[in-house]
Amino acid sequence: MKILGIAAGFATALTLCSSVSALAATQISWWHAMTGANAEVVEKIAGDFNASQSDYEVVPVFKGTYPETLNAGIAAFRAGQAPDIIQVFDVGTGVMMAAEGAIRPVAEVLEGAGLKFDKSQYLPGIVAYYSKPDGTMLSFPYNSSSPILYYNKDVFEKAGLDVNNPPRTWGEVFEAAKKIKTSGAAACGYTSTWLTWIHLENFAAWNNISYGTNENGLAGGDVELKINAPLYVDHFQAIADLAKDGTFKYGGRTSEAKQLFLAGECGILTESSGGLGDIVKSGMNYGIGQLPYDENGVGPQNTTPGGASLWVMAGKSDEQYKGVAAFFNYLSQTDVQQFLHEQSGYLPVTLAAYEATKGSDFYEKNPGRETPILQMMGKAPTENSKGVRLANLPQVRDIQNEEFEKMLAGQQTAQQALDAAVQRGNAAIKDAIGN
Repeated sequence: MKILGIAAGFATALTLCSSVSALAATQISWWHAMTGANAEVVEKIAGDFNASQSDYEVVPVFKGTYPETLNAGIAAFRAGQAPDIIQVFDVGTGVMMAAEGAIRPVAEVLEGAGLKFDKSQYLPGIVAYYSKPDGTMLSFPYNSSSPILYYNKDVFEKAGLDVNNPPRTWGEVFEAAKKIKTSGAAACGYTSTWLTWIHLENFAAWNNISYGTNENGLAGGDVELKINAPLYVDHFQAIADLAKDGTFKYGGRTSEAKQLFLAGECGILTESSGGLGDIVKSGMNYGIGQLPYDENGVGPQNTTPGGASLWVMAGKSDEQYKGVAAFFNYLSQTDVQQFLHEQSGYLPVTLAAYEATKGSDFYEKNPGRETPILQMMGKAPTENSKGVRLANLPQVRDIQNEEFEKMLAGQQTAQQALDAAVQRGNAAIKDAIGN
């Protein structure tokens, strides 16, 4: 049996996967973007699945950041060398949905293998995001997350802040950040990963305001952005003002800012719940709070899924699809989902795993760990809070990040940044859908 690795011959070896001896385990390639503690979880889950049976072997392969993994998957498909499973971050959902010939819906994969698929077993907000309007589930929600607030309790204590009462509104966050900075408790008061996901997409949902027309793209692809409304402008101008003296420090477009928090440089961080594993591993005396809401809005409403899901690529053999189905069935088991949730901070995707975690007193022993689930499930979503789905959302995010970076460098105001992001973003959306 040929063993797949990440050496130079990996792409060629993938094409041989379907021709291995029937006596050997069928290999299932899984391209992913997990690093640090979350990469350890990937290896553990794949290893446990492989040890649980002898018909299939799941082979995880790290392909870089979320955007890099998506781009690698697109290139591999065009070259006829796509993996069996690829992890695609939430922002790539619209891209994958538009590539119908490149993927096979996960519901079909499971049912084709004779496995009963009941989407009512999964957290409804997550299933809805990764399904077509007719309810067909397209991908498996492996690592869904919600943005939350983390804070360094030692820094809070030094700054004279209440270590048991994290800020709940953005105004409170900004005031706490100023106090951290001026007191010298830390060099920076506040930082954030994923400005687009947290401060635009989830800011819209959590405060129940429109991100764009057509239910933010879930009701149709012809979308006009609404992110230059006054609530957004005031929010980003406050961040820009804090950046002038380093009270807010920009870390980068994705998860880079987490390192500023882990190093003790910044006292407050907004980040994915999936970032928890590295924070726990660091040994920091940390606390968790809900995602802040704007005191001038109508929130909090509900947050939307982040993280990523697992997509099955088209053109594979029946045996490979059976292996993928067996692996997804394994991932759905309550104890596996409970392990993934407790180790990583990602949400359990099944209701049974959530109930099992609650029943084990895990949340009582680990305060704040239920917060991301309660944020997502606390209220029924509105037209503003179901999520954002654009055919070219990765490109639109790049545009937004470019404008934010100019703003944070003092080259333009928040109003100018958001106006430009809307103008350029709308043009890019129309180009992507052929209008």
